[in-house]
Amino acid sequence: MSDKLQELTEKLYNEGLSKGKEEGKLLLARAREEADRIISDARSQAATIVSDAEKQAEDVKNKTASDLKMASAQCLQATKKDIENLLVKAIGAAPVEKQVSDPDFLKKIILAVAERFSATESADLALLLPASLKDELEPWVEGELRKKLGSGLKADFTKKVAGGFSIGPKDGGWFVSMTDETFGQLFAEYLRPVTRKLLFG
Repeated sequence: MSDKLQELTEKLYNEGLSKGKEEGKLLLARAREEADRIISDARSQAATIVSDAEKQAEDVKNKTASDLKMASAQCLQATKKDIENLLVKAIGAAPVEKQVSDPDFLKKIILAVAERFSATESADLALLLPASLKDELEPWVEGELRKKLGSGLKADFTKKVAGGFSIGPKDGGWFVSMTDETFGQLFAEYLRPVTRKLLFG
């Protein structure tokens, strides 16, 4: 009897052990499948993250390259403009300043402009001249110019005008500025295209 009991116990034990092993194998297989799926998903997500990061890095690189190219072109253009301005100023400033500070040159220009005014306007004229040329120009203004234009001429000498002159109706509605600055700008506009072509082709 005890042998039968022993046999039955061993049989039950072996069946339970066998069944436990099978269930263990099944659980292990499922766990491996789940682990493989998790690893596969993680790899897929990692690949997507890397791909997105590479795309963003490429976009940043392209944008930076584009911005650098634009900035360098603007910097080059500004430098060319500065060189052009310096050269035009160096070439044109001295002759213009000399001419608009020459009393004889100013007399001719003032007379030509004033005669045009008096032919087209009946208004009295106001004339602003450089204070530095008062001794040379005042006798001419009070004599010859007043004789040609009449008593309606008002002439003032000011330090605000370094060279050249400004002329217009006394009422101040408008005026023509022919100062050293405006002559310089006019002269520079003619010099710029030639200078640009010589410097930069």
